[in-house]
Amino acid sequence: MLSAIRARAQHDPNFRQALLREAVECIINGDLTTGKAVLRDYVNATTGFQDLEKRTHIPAKSLMRMLGPKGSPSAVNLSSILGALQKTEGVHFELALRQ
Repeated sequence: MLSAIRARAQHDPNFRQALLREAVECIINGDLTTGKAVLRDYVNATTGFQDLEKRTHIPAKSLMRMLGPKGSPSAVNLSSILGALQKTEGVHFELALRQ
């Protein structure tokens, strides 16, 4: 399945952005487990953990553990990861209140 995600992500910027958006929405809505899984898929399909290490200054193995099923990233680390991925993808997420 990851190879299918990787193949599509490499050729479809809309798909990459949708993956990243889905991860952020899951995290904001309290589904950290799914959000981490989608982020891990996104990283594996795009930049890779070695590149993310360079951008966040967090060791790749730590990043893999944080985004793994038993991982528990701190708010600071999660913010660093999401900030780096937004820059990589060229997007900026904002929260908006629904009325």
